[in-house]
Amino acid sequence: MTDSASRPVVQDSEPLHQGTVVDGARGDSPSDTAVEASDRAAALLRQLTEAGVPADASSRRRSEYAYDASNYRVEPLAVAFPRTVEDVVAAVAACRASGTAIVARGGGTSMAGNAVGPGLVLDFSRHMDRVLGIDEEAGTVDVEPGVILATLSREVEYVTGGRRTFAPDPSSKNRATIGGAIGNDACGNHSVRYGRTSDHVAEIDLVTVDGARLTATETGLRATDLADSFSVATAESLTTSLTRLAQENLSAFRLELGRIPRQVSGYHLENLLPEKKFNVARAIVGSEGTWAIVVGARMKLVPKPASALLVCLGYEDVVDAARDIPTILEFSPAAVEGTDEAIVATMRHRRGPDAVLGLPEGRAWLFVDLDGDDPASVVAQADRLLTRLAQNGRLIQGRAAADPAERASLWRVREDGAGLSSRLASGGESWPGWEDSAVAPERLADYLADLRELLAEHELTGVMYGHFGAGCMHIRVTYDLRTEEGRKVFRQFTHQAAELVVRHGGSLSGEHGDGRARSELLPLMYSPAVMDAFSECRRLWDPAGILNPGSMTDPDPMDSHLALAGVPEREWRTSFDLSPAASAETDPWVHATQGCIGVGRCRADSGGVMCPSYRATRDEKDSTRGRARVLQDMVRGARTVEEGWRSEEVREALDLCLACKACSTDCPAGVDMATYKSEFFDHYYRGRLRPLAHFSLGWLPRWLKLTGRISSIVNAVLATPLGKVAAAAGGLTTKRALPRFAGAGEWRREIADADIGTAGGADAKDSVVLFVDTFTRGFRPEVAGASARVLADSGNAVECSADACCGLTWISTGQLGTAKRLLSKAAEALDDGTDRPIVVIEPSCAAALRKDLPELVHTEQAKRVAARVRSFASHLADRVAAGWQPSPARPLPAQAVLQTHCHEYSVFGSTAQRTVLEAAGVRDVVDANGCCGVAGNFGFEAQHYDVSMQVAENALAPALRATDHDTAVLTDGFSCARQVDQLDSSRPGLHLAQLLDQRSTPTTANDRHTKRTQELS
Repeated sequence: MTDSASRPVVQDSEPLHQGTVVDGARGDSPSDTAVEASDRAAALLRQLTEAGVPADASSRRRSEYAYDASNYRVEPLAVAFPRTVEDVVAAVAACRASGTAIVARGGGTSMAGNAVGPGLVLDFSRHMDRVLGIDEEAGTVDVEPGVILATLSREVEYVTGGRRTFAPDPSSKNRATIGGAIGNDACGNHSVRYGRTSDHVAEIDLVTVDGARLTATETGLRATDLADSFSVATAESLTTSLTRLAQENLSAFRLELGRIPRQVSGYHLENLLPEKKFNVARAIVGSEGTWAIVVGARMKLVPKPASALLVCLGYEDVVDAARDIPTILEFSPAAVEGTDEAIVATMRHRRGPDAVLGLPEGRAWLFVDLDGDDPASVVAQADRLLTRLAQNGRLIQGRAAADPAERASLWRVREDGAGLSSRLASGGESWPGWEDSAVAPERLADYLADLRELLAEHELTGVMYGHFGAGCMHIRVTYDLRTEEGRKVFRQFTHQAAELVVRHGGSLSGEHGDGRARSELLPLMYSPAVMDAFSECRRLWDPAGILNPGSMTDPDPMDSHLALAGVPEREWRTSFDLSPAASAETDPWVHATQGCIGVGRCRADSGGVMCPSYRATRDEKDSTRGRARVLQDMVRGARTVEEGWRSEEVREALDLCLACKACSTDCPAGVDMATYKSEFFDHYYRGRLRPLAHFSLGWLPRWLKLTGRISSIVNAVLATPLGKVAAAAGGLTTKRALPRFAGAGEWRREIADADIGTAGGADAKDSVVLFVDTFTRGFRPEVAGASARVLADSGNAVECSADACCGLTWISTGQLGTAKRLLSKAAEALDDGTDRPIVVIEPSCAAALRKDLPELVHTEQAKRVAARVRSFASHLADRVAAGWQPSPARPLPAQAVLQTHCHEYSVFGSTAQRTVLEAAGVRDVVDANGCCGVAGNFGFEAQHYDVSMQVAENALAPALRATDHDTAVLTDGFSCARQVDQLDSSRPGLHLAQLLDQRSTPTTANDRHTKRTQELS
């Protein structure tokens, strides 16, 4: 790029007056009809298409981007996905020509409403997400704005051999982007040591509203390309104006700005002062996309500590914890984070009692990260800290968490705080709005004490967590944002809380920014002179007023555009019992769909299993959050309930949902998209022709009754070209090998051959019911015999049952009438008057009986049966805990690849199989953490095959490639075994029972697998 003539230009149709935004920058106005909005969107799309910028203005896409992680909903005109800086310049030109607002967006995790707005949303996370270069000697990294913070740190540490890292680490670091961190000056858990994003910026590349490409540096502002005469002139003009602004406000900037470590509210104009060397790069951090659009940056790196130790401290309450902060800071910690009991209780409620390990006694906790050059000195430092805190007299109990698993567990409690606090174990809800206030650390305890009194005055509860060591508190409050009266309380409390934090010398925001949530309150914190300077600075950068309107200066009211306001009160009848833990006046379906608060953990590229489709496509529509937002707009915008259930936008959003159930565990807010998909499809397809796969796979248990009688014929036909014809006729992919169908009596022969008897029957000590499910009977009968023998070896008296079906295939395809009938029969068959564990071989069937049964069949009998259900692996883990030692016939392989079935993971936890393997002597367990990609019917459907194979590349396929051919592959789930067979047909996926069986060995299982493969080849 050499001059302005070479940039993509969209001619202005008429002069644009300063401050004019013609697309309805304040949101929905009476004259802003749907037709007008559609016409503007179409015109904008034409311009973007002509410029080659990918964009989408569909109603589904607009719903996905109408929300972030805040309380607000502002529907955009369109969403663009720039791939290059040139795309950004072209998009800005198109918006400038029509006066269309522009909102730059990264991970969309803003809690203040910084990432929503009218006009065009630019999503940088889709394509402009590269680390361009790492210079260890200079201590900098060159990045595009869409790179994820955790990815950035990971790549820096890899390239530098662990010597350097990128420091800012907010709890959303595995989905938040560097552009977003620059936008609101994010900090993170280790900000006590490393400060804010503004402390780590060297240069920022920008595109201004007039199309100039500038670079902000630590000493000024220049054209990115010095041969670009237009940008050179723009840089010179802005430099002159910003210098004048600082000179005119020397006293105000010095007295009011930059007073405490976490003073993020407002613009950081103190960095323009002479003593700050006119640091424009730092000044632009925290401007929330209202000055210019960030298109690149050079960020500073820091040394990575050689050794670190987490010390966990238990207190009676958060005020006591805060009073010890000055003492803790004397020990130079890298992090001092805190949380209260409500978040811990919710995590244990949602993920099981073992979800939080190593927590000392108390009702509020601090997590203190100490680091140093060697482990011994860090341990000694921890001992001294615990001694000092004990002397203070407030500490109930403290301990160092040296175990890596404990450390990870404790940090996850803190990192999932926002989501966990939104839907509490008690059944209550909490919301942001006053979730980011900050004071000087030494004033934190007094501030929290006063804030609790203010909460009590308004009959509100604050769930408290945050960066105690930096004085920044993330307090989610139990507002009622659904009613007019509740919204009045929201406004009154927030205004009074702002006055309170100012009295304590603090800031409205400590890292989330002001956005739509707090910009209206800035005059309470700053003088008219500083507020005028903020406004003038913004006008210098954006005279048209099209960048992120509604925030910072001339803001929208804090209680406008609230997402929970204006949702019609209607009854949405469902088959699933979706009633919240506590009584609520909101319809259960509406309440369930509103569970997503936008924190975006489903967009993380590592950790947990959710969301496999997003990890494959990197498209917001394929994330749990994206689907939830479309559902939320369904209950908001449908003219009738019937119209809502027929929504094409929702059907499209749910298309690539694998129904893996991982979100029900991994999502901090507990969103269960598999259940919502099943419920929606049940309504959507009423009176409509279903996809063929809903019959071929959805009715699979019925077909297995037939194929069991003629299995030899079926298998013979499938081994011929007619097999692919049959697959295509059933809506199945012809690219995936079909499994061998077992004969009707095979599983019975396997059980008989196990020769386990009943050993006293139902009254025997340690008696269990072994439930032989449809998939085991129809495809893996040998696993039935192996399971029976292993249970007997573990000391169980085993009684077999196969007289029921869990209805799983009907549930996953949304045929809930049939599913409920089958589940009712299953409950009757299994309710034998005992409390014996019901051990289910196939984990997906176990999950259906444990979770879906009581939600679909609303009887005490269903609850009794569900409470007895165990997966095979979870039951064996309990036996190991009781002292059983597995004793397989032959030594087990030293290494095993573990593919935990998603339903096992979500309903029974992720540790059972590893526990049993380690007890059996398998020490090297390679976790394929993630969905296999088949997920029941999904991977067999013709239109989903390619995505299912992409999903396998998230974890399973790399794990297979990274291990030797003779490494055992553990796949308790039948669908997981089919994916392993698809990826490498020479390596059978084994059930845990086959691995542990005294008669069946990995070798014999492999022989059987080879024989079956030959039969179908």
